[in-house]
Amino acid sequence: MLSVETVGYKLNHTMLRVKDPKASLKFYCEILGMELIEELAMTDFTLYFIGYNAVAEGASSEERRLHRRNREGVLELWHDHGTERNPSFEGYASGNEDPGRGFGHIAISVPDIQTCCARLESLGVPFKKRLTDGRMKNIAFCLDPDGYWIEVVPQVIT
Repeated sequence: MLSVETVGYKLNHTMLRVKDPKASLKFYCEILGMELIEELAMTDFTLYFIGYNAVAEGASSEERRLHRRNREGVLELWHDHGTERNPSFEGYASGNEDPGRGFGHIAISVPDIQTCCARLESLGVPFKKRLTDGRMKNIAFCLDPDGYWIEVVPQVIT
């Protein structure tokens, strides 16, 4: 229920920890078509804010910061420095298996789900559930480089 006190609130972003930012940025930006909105490098970690319909090319850092803070649907990738070079690092819990079950997935909607899934498959993206699997033939789940589930759903055209 909407209350006067919460008018104007927006769900701004969701954060996922990633082992290798190069692999994750390639997946989300090159394969899924998101854009890097802002990168914040700290001493021990770096944050990458990505999303669709990012700020205009050539925008100042202040314009990028404001754009990121004032919109919805941003994904934050958190990379702890050194994990990409640590062979004993086992990765993060995706939230879909024990122990650590809780977080489920993020979702993207696409204009043509069959074309999208065929493209993902041709690029070698692993799937948890293909369109042909199970009873729900209108959704798929692919996996990002860290094993997070990405639900792919068709856009509804009204």
